Amino acid sequence: EYNETTAVAKYWKNGVAVALTDGTKDSMARAILVSGTDVYVAGSESSENYQVAKYWKNGVAVTLTDGSKNSFAKGIAISGTDVYVAGSESSENYQVAKYWKNGVAVSLTDGTKYSGADAIVVVGSDVYVAGHEDNGTKIVAKYWKNGTAVTLTDGTQESSCTSIFVSGSDVYIAGYEHNGTNSVAKYWKNCVSVDLTNGTKHAMARSIFVSGNDVYVAGFEYNETTAVAKYWKNGVAVDLTDGTQSAEARSIFVVL
Repeated sequence: EYNETTAVAKYWKNGVAVALTDGTKDSMARAILVSGTDVYVAGSESSENYQVAKYWKNGVAVTLTDGSKNSFAKGIAISGTDVYVAGSESSENYQVAKYWKNGVAVSLTDGTKYSGADAIVVVGSDVYVAGHEDNGTKIVAKYWKNGTAVTLTDGTQESSCTSIFVSGSDVYIAGYEHNGTNSVAKYWKNCVSVDLTNGTKHAMARSIFVSGNDVYVAGFEYNETTAVAKYWKNGVAVDLTDGTQSAEARSIFVVL
């Protein structure tokens, strides 16, 4: 939320705001996770010249990069006492997808092409990261399992993914793929795509959650002029807004 001049990273608990920075530098919170009584928030805060990836544990900042290059934290996961954060850091020429385990960086790409990581899940000893990488002409949706890339599209159209969920041996990814005219909201189950929209209007899937046999995806789809926030349960859309104002749904969680 902006003060008079500066963006302040914050979260809200039961509607009550908790500021994570003092408002002297631009900052942003992008992901949140609660583990026991601890609240973890991933994001970034500007230094003199660059954005610096960091996370906050109970409001105390942990800086992930040295501030000499732009970096961003976009996803966070907890496994036992280990903290995993997904994001990116600029190299000499390109943004590089990476994650940090307890502050130690693991690069997912070699830095020769633009890439980014948006979400992370840890299951046992396996680390799954969702994101994208340029193939030279298009941005391509992919995920990495323990650092090994799995490409989700053939690379002929722009695509990206922003959320990942692992259920047993099944890997679910939410994102979009362009059809040449519009972006199509979709998810992939074990690399097999499921379209959530028909491609006649611009749409994107932002978040995915699986509960039993039910697949929930949050995102948006345009009507004739305006983005409508919605979610899909097993492919059936539920509108969250009436379309008179632009809106997006960016996260979904199911509690039984």
